[in-house]
Amino acid sequence: MKYAILIGDGMSDNPIGELGGKTPLQYAKTLNMDFIASNGVMGLFKSVPEGMPPGSDVANLTILGYDPKKYYTGRAPLEAASIGVKLAPGDIAFRCNLVTLRPDGKDFIMEDYSSGHITTEEASEIIKTLDKEFKSQEGFRFYPGKSYRHLMVWEGGSEKLKTTPPHDISDRVTGPYLPSGNGAEKLVRIMERSRDILKRHPVNKRREADGKRRADSIWLWGQGSAPTMPDFKDRFNLKGAIISAVDLMNGIGVYAGLDVIKVPGATGYIDTNYAGKADYALRALETRDLVCVHVEAPDEAGHQGLLKDKLRAIEDFDSIVVGKVLEGIKRYGEFRVMVLTDHPTPVELKTHTSDPVPFAVYGGERRAESKKLSFSEAGAKETGVLKEDPLKFMEEFLGR
Repeated sequence: MKYAILIGDGMSDNPIGELGGKTPLQYAKTLNMDFIASNGVMGLFKSVPEGMPPGSDVANLTILGYDPKKYYTGRAPLEAASIGVKLAPGDIAFRCNLVTLRPDGKDFIMEDYSSGHITTEEASEIIKTLDKEFKSQEGFRFYPGKSYRHLMVWEGGSEKLKTTPPHDISDRVTGPYLPSGNGAEKLVRIMERSRDILKRHPVNKRREADGKRRADSIWLWGQGSAPTMPDFKDRFNLKGAIISAVDLMNGIGVYAGLDVIKVPGATGYIDTNYAGKADYALRALETRDLVCVHVEAPDEAGHQGLLKDKLRAIEDFDSIVVGKVLEGIKRYGEFRVMVLTDHPTPVELKTHTSDPVPFAVYGGERRAESKKLSFSEAGAKETGVLKEDPLKFMEEFLGR
């Protein structure tokens, strides 16, 4: 038996007037996901447990069968694992975004949580400069990741802080969302100091000359210490792999003991290599039992409030990734394919919500009299199926 989990990050949404009151999933052409919904089992999955933040970290741990109330320590430690940064006891990792701020009196507005999707090469130059400036000060180190997503590690730092993801405060004044709590003054001081350093950085001078957004500041959030998680193979007796363009997902894979497979041209945005992800997934199944493919593009479009991009991302995910995997996995004989999203990212809100998300599972059977269903929030609700327990959700998918 072969298993494929296909995740379209942030696909779920709210009804939109511009789409005639439909959600993007209802409006988009999704023939393959609709086929799975009509011929398999569809329902809603509560990927974000009550009382937990609706982030991709929490939601994707849940999808893979790990209860975040037991295993979640923060987003940044997962990303640290992906880029090969080992956290010692007492180390606290922070996600470090490069952001664009717009002056607003004595404060700033979060103009862009991604600095115009700054390139990895440009960002690496900036992060290296920041590391050189801060590594001798109070045990702070900076590590380059991808595009605007990077890492800061505070040796002997505090994790008893309240921090806010920058994509949650797009177009808002930043002052009320600065870190607060034990040790927050040190983080705020570093963020303020970063603005002075980046003001004169050569990368920003080049970007400004090219009419691109500058990386004006760092934004620190998602802190935590290294988690301890059981190996996926030990739990389910299956060898698995994960394919994603984002460090968060790959870090979850590292801690879960999944093989992390890199795909050339995978960007985490609408220009990602969809076909390459599908091809690599099918190839991975030659030597593994399960593969998880994660596509970030719908989520990024949702955070930017770009409806057309979100529709395109959903349709590309369906036609290229889902369609290719659905057809290609047949050569292995018995199989099960699950398609779902991790959390909603409504374009109107530009951030995540914790509503249950649609999922559908197909195992090769084609019903003679299948009921035509849309893979959508309404279609899933219509079935009356609601799953909430992470471990049982995975076990049912695996037929345990």
